[in-house]
Amino acid sequence: MTASPHATSTPAPHESALAPVYAQYPFEVARAEGVWLIGPRGERVLDLYGGHAVAALGYGHALWSEALAEQARSCQFQTNALPMSVREHAAQRLLVFAELPFASVFMVNSGAEANENALRLALRMSGRAHVVAIEGAFHGRTAAASAVTWGSQSWYGFARTPFDVSFLPRGDLQAIEAEVSERTAAVIVEPVQGLAGAVDLGAPYLAALRARCDAVGAQLIFDEVQCGFGRIGVPYAARLYGVMPDMLTTAKALGNGFPVAALLTSAQVSATLKIGLLGTTYGGGPMACAAVLATIEAIESERLLENVRRVSAYIRRTCLTGPVSAVQGEGFLLGLRTRRPAKQIHAELLRRGILTGTASDPDVVRLLPPFILQEAHVDLLSRALTDLDA
Repeated sequence: MTASPHATSTPAPHESALAPVYAQYPFEVARAEGVWLIGPRGERVLDLYGGHAVAALGYGHALWSEALAEQARSCQFQTNALPMSVREHAAQRLLVFAELPFASVFMVNSGAEANENALRLALRMSGRAHVVAIEGAFHGRTAAASAVTWGSQSWYGFARTPFDVSFLPRGDLQAIEAEVSERTAAVIVEPVQGLAGAVDLGAPYLAALRARCDAVGAQLIFDEVQCGFGRIGVPYAARLYGVMPDMLTTAKALGNGFPVAALLTSAQVSATLKIGLLGTTYGGGPMACAAVLATIEAIESERLLENVRRVSAYIRRTCLTGPVSAVQGEGFLLGLRTRRPAKQIHAELLRRGILTGTASDPDVVRLLPPFILQEAHVDLLSRALTDLDA
């Protein structure tokens, strides 16, 4: 018999239909509860990585789960051309949560998309064609976002970047004066760099960027996709460091796993917006907005930012042990600097039932746990680290 041209076949057990672009850890997740990942046979792994800093409330959170179920029953999606109260409510609630004087919110789907739109607005407002970023930065994998990502040349793929790019050395105030000029449209910066290994750029450096942008008429963009929305123990790093950007991007923890991101804009930037200038199909969908509202409600009602600050301090006190020589970063965006290669430490911890992350710095293990992490969970990490050098 001749097979139908439309017939499909099931891959062999050792094959995968997924594009082979991700390294795979040797642990399969079947389900998850709280801060625990659970395998097909019931094996449990403590999740200190939070799905790339996404699972702010952990897994199976009752309030969040019910909010999404209720919204799905009501209306799972509708175009931005039709008003919905859940969309307006989410935007207003996010502005209040941020505790910063932003004027408007543009809802999108991912951090890269938020950064892409922020850069586009800055270029359009200024008519300039130069953007400054920071060494070690990661801003996404779309055309503009990856153009300002440090080291992206190895995978960029596009024939050319959409604008000229300069990278500043971290902490070098003189370089700011030299590179940020009247030809610069924007400076984009992660206040606490994530992939670089939880590198805190600090208030003086961020303030110097703000002052220079003001002097030359450039826009200052804070990429708080990873460090923002409570991960460092306050709503946003801009608030912590007392430096107000013109635009701020936020994602990851924002939806606790539901794809959602946002671009927050100052009154000056918002005044340049008009109908048709920005757009998105799925951004600001009712399910995403319900996820944002539920995540904010849980963070505030359960006092999770206080928990992040307290447990972060506990990590600093108790995890300077075994192969760890220093702890860097803020809140629940922490880097454990190790005396041996971080990949070795990561693998050894996973064999002991603890999932962490690595970084572009080969000597840093990255911690991005859910905001519900407790001291008892940290004790498991501390004992495991001590045992690694026993």
